[in-house]
Amino acid sequence: MIDAYQASSQARVNAALEPLFVAPSPEMNRLYEIMRYSVMNGGKRIRPSLAYAACEALGAPAELANGAACAVELIHAYSLVHDDLPAMDDDDLRRGQPTPHKAFDEAYAILAGDGLQSLAFSALLDPRLNSANAEISMRMVTTLALAAGPAGMVGGQAIDMNSINLKPDRQALEHMHRHKTGALIEATTHLGALASGCAETTQLMALQAYSQAIGLAFQVQDDILDIESHTAILGKRQGADIARNKLTYPMLLGLEAAKVYVLELRDQALDALISFDAAAESLRSLARYIVARRY
Repeated sequence: MIDAYQASSQARVNAALEPLFVAPSPEMNRLYEIMRYSVMNGGKRIRPSLAYAACEALGAPAELANGAACAVELIHAYSLVHDDLPAMDDDDLRRGQPTPHKAFDEAYAILAGDGLQSLAFSALLDPRLNSANAEISMRMVTTLALAAGPAGMVGGQAIDMNSINLKPDRQALEHMHRHKTGALIEATTHLGALASGCAETTQLMALQAYSQAIGLAFQVQDDILDIESHTAILGKRQGADIARNKLTYPMLLGLEAAKVYVLELRDQALDALISFDAAAESLRSLARYIVARRY
């Protein structure tokens, strides 16, 4: 079920994203080419799938969340472009392809990341992608801005950069990942729910608990895969966190304890959806997939 659902979500969001990469003038062709390369060269599209699933969980058609799905994928892609730069993680492989600064050049990679970030907010306000009223649209923009900026993902990246070679501390590690990875995932389900046009406070709170659990589970599983998987499967350099002496959950808890923890987080996510009916089954399947994935 989850494979078919992800495939349909990928097709839906890719079709919505494609028109965004048409350069408005010839002199911008190279910029739009690298922006398109950074987004459309693969990817599991987990965040768009979560946005669509959250919208459907509230009984609305998935297509209403096209703007939300595009926005979170664009923010995610921009973060990867900048994370891979020489000044940051200095990676040369992403999704099995050369990273944008390797495929093009560093200056254009920086500009592409900047462009993708701005394009994400445009997508939330694009009438082709988002039919929500003005009030809900503004709530969506605020949600994404908080999740993507210094109070969320960017702040988490800064904490991560400061954590190298520090003494392991579980509370500090969880604080970092709730910002770096979790904030955008939490925003994703919130945006999908808002896009439905019928989200109630209790439902939003339940989705928040769900996404907080899977956001952390996503990172714990990433840490496990950094040890157990291979570069060819991951599509990025295996063992990179160990090589940089970054603090990870297997390093802190031990590999087997990290595996137990990721299952506990999955169960927390599933428990958070107990008040939802069968319409939320895709959200449940995504929670199971996130902790079972091998890449």
